[in-house]
Amino acid sequence: MKVNLLILFILCGSLVSAQRADTLSNGIIVFSDYRLPLLKSREAEVNSAALKIKARYIKGYRLMVLNTSDKNYAFKVRAELLQRFPNQKPYMWFANPYIRIKFGDFRTREEAERYQAQISRILGGAKIYLLNETIEVNPGKDFDPESMRAEILSQ
Repeated sequence: MKVNLLILFILCGSLVSAQRADTLSNGIIVFSDYRLPLLKSREAEVNSAALKIKARYIKGYRLMVLNTSDKNYAFKVRAELLQRFPNQKPYMWFANPYIRIKFGDFRTREEAERYQAQISRILGGAKIYLLNETIEVNPGKDFDPESMRAEILSQ
């Protein structure tokens, strides 16, 4: 009886095949919608436009201009910075009981040091500290995402 069952299983196993050779040699045929390449190009345009608008963050420098508890003086210094340097941004926040003002988004130390000397003269020789920080970079019209990615990776 056992021998008969063994022979039966061997015969059944030899008749069954999981794959046929002719299906393996043909390859794969994919049917896709003709609008897919159009959608892909439109998505790439939208992503590229979004990259040009969105602010990015990289390692850079800021200046610690002021750390005081005098609110009126802090607003006066902030207004002076905005008036004299409209292309740079002062960051003002309250850490009770102090008001702190950091200034600028500088990519290089040399650029930050130039502003440091100018602001020190404006504030009557006050000590301005140079800080390593993560800065905002707002790309312009001629922004190239690949160059930005390379700059971030090099840091």
